[in-house]
Amino acid sequence: MARLILVRHGQTDWNRQMRYQGQSDIEMNETGIWQVEQAAERLASEKIDFIYSSDLKRARQTAKIIASKHNMTEAIHESPLLRELNFGDYEGMIFSQMDRKYRLIFSADPSWRSSGPHVRVPNGESIADLGARIDEFIETLEQHKLEETVLIVAHGGPLQVLICQLLGIGLERWWQIRLSGASVSILETYPQGTSITLINGVSHLK
Repeated sequence: MARLILVRHGQTDWNRQMRYQGQSDIEMNETGIWQVEQAAERLASEKIDFIYSSDLKRARQTAKIIASKHNMTEAIHESPLLRELNFGDYEGMIFSQMDRKYRLIFSADPSWRSSGPHVRVPNGESIADLGARIDEFIETLEQHKLEETVLIVAHGGPLQVLICQLLGIGLERWWQIRLSGASVSILETYPQGTSITLINGVSHLK
């Protein structure tokens, strides 16, 4: 498998408002575009051979801005497998608007973290469901050569899950990987396994 550069999309208004965004197709705001432009400068000197992106607008915008530094805007491969977790009935809501029992799942207290990857929001997905999508995406990554560098632009959830799966970490640990908006992470993959060179790099945003 190739060297992987992972980038989370920049800020949207829903991020700023702390709304559950999920698969709602929200564009980046001005701050998000600025963040991604800084990430693009950070990656301008990197060799990039292939680009994958979630097919949601905020990720596609991010991928195009970065790809423009490499004359690769027409070479972006969009994939629905890289979409954010589907939050079902709670997409667009803020925490206080959710049913009490689901607040306990989605809050930052230990209940979400200890409830396991199979908890599913009404009409949405579980982390295990997201993991199945990312497993399918990894099969595509396995077609790449060790000497290649692949850029993957997506959302916090799928990138956290991808890191867990490549490192052999159980999905119950996904929440322990923090990825900020427009952050850069780099993974080196080998036949023996995967190592992290950079995680949640945001120095370009300061």
